[in-house]
Amino acid sequence: MSNFLKELSKRRTFGIVAHPDAGKTTLTEKLLLFGGAIQTAGAVKSNKIKKSTTSDFMEIERQRGISVATSVMAFEYRDLQINILDTPGHKDFAEDTYRTLTAVDSVIVVIDVAKGVEEQTEKLVEVCRMRKTPVIVFVNKMDRPGKEAFDLIDEIEQKLHLNARPLSWPIGMGDRFQGVYNLFEQRLVIFRPDNKQGRPEEVIEFDNLDDPELDKLVGEDAAEELREEVTMINEVYPPFEKQEYLDGDLSPVFFGSAVNNFGVKELLDCFVDIAPTPLPRPTEERLVRPEEEKFSHRQEILGLCLQDPR
Repeated sequence: MSNFLKELSKRRTFGIVAHPDAGKTTLTEKLLLFGGAIQTAGAVKSNKIKKSTTSDFMEIERQRGISVATSVMAFEYRDLQINILDTPGHKDFAEDTYRTLTAVDSVIVVIDVAKGVEEQTEKLVEVCRMRKTPVIVFVNKMDRPGKEAFDLIDEIEQKLHLNARPLSWPIGMGDRFQGVYNLFEQRLVIFRPDNKQGRPEEVIEFDNLDDPELDKLVGEDAAEELREEVTMINEVYPPFEKQEYLDGDLSPVFFGSAVNNFGVKELLDCFVDIAPTPLPRPTEERLVRPEEEKFSHRQEILGLCLQDPR
């Protein structure tokens, strides 16, 4: 394999889309934090805070606390080049998001656990479905009261018309939220509500949920509920197949709390394992392949033009 093709195979370019206030830009910031691109995560609240998020660099974005234009950010993670396109969620700036969705190879959709699937999310995911873009769903704000996990999965399937497959599962919610069980890696991840800056999470290998140690960690009631729900997941939902995800026919679902960095690393690690490399682009005349010299050169120029102007 030539050096060019080797470098091309290392690239993962994806967009993050959501309804306003679902936590899309916060998730972007925390992915950058875990990737080592930044040292301190900023909050998306108002222009009163000292540090705004990395992706919201325009004055109107800082004042209104929303993303207005797509921002492109990049970092290296596990020897891969990760490119994130943080898109506007507000419908007034949706055209920019629609254009962005033609340039990404996959998408992460962020959903607020309390609000569920919202109108703008439905419209954006419809574009992804039409293009057969691989989609991962991240249910955010699990440390707050919200809808039951199974109800959310039903919403995702009915409103977004996605075939969902949970790859992590929450243990409780709101004040009872204790963490998630990572079905993809068979690990228990314990929630710490004060983990704002990405300190290592407490991760415990658990390939057997019948282990009595689980009762000691999360309590007997929560442990039994988790066992029952994981059994139900494995019986009701199809097994995860990477190729089905790449074909746009199956969407993994993760649960977490972006503002607390919780569930973000699990999401990122799974993304790195399953996300597609640069894909061919259909045009009116023919299919343009990413390994073509002119196409690759234009991608490079586009990336430089879209970089954060700071």
